[in-house]
Amino acid sequence: MKTSRTRGDRERAARFTALYHRDQPRVCAYVHRRTGDRAAAEELTAEVFRTAWERMAAGQDVGTGWLFVTARNLLSNHHRSLARLTELHRAVADACGRAPASAQDDAVLDALDRLPSAHREVLQLTYWDGLGAAEAGELLGCSASAVWVRLHRARKAFRAAYELSRELV
Repeated sequence: MKTSRTRGDRERAARFTALYHRDQPRVCAYVHRRTGDRAAAEELTAEVFRTAWERMAAGQDVGTGWLFVTARNLLSNHHRSLARLTELHRAVADACGRAPASAQDDAVLDALDRLPSAHREVLQLTYWDGLGAAEAGELLGCSASAVWVRLHRARKAFRAAYELSRELV
């Protein structure tokens, strides 16, 4: 029993290795053309092949088409994440009266880390997840009006934390 299992594992590893060597450069190039960022392309491609390995370990078939569909889905998630980050930076600009220095402004993330979890959560639900006050209220267990009050307080706290973070950077 152990021998057949080991043989099956070896066969699966050999199939995965062949798939990886054959398709990894193509998948990475596909992702890179759509992101314009080599590091992001390599990360997303690694995630495609991690998922492929898990799928193969579960006994499911993985082919070139599946790899590209998975890459496309991961790219969609990646672009949504970037859009949320852009929206958060826009909120920072509104709250502080000026735009952050760059899209990778560490002060934004540092300021978020400094906030109490309740403030951070209402900001993330609103700006990152794009929820309206009623939807956020459902998740938070409060009314839409209460969300607006919490959001006002969270923005004020974020502005103070952001200014402190900017001074420390």
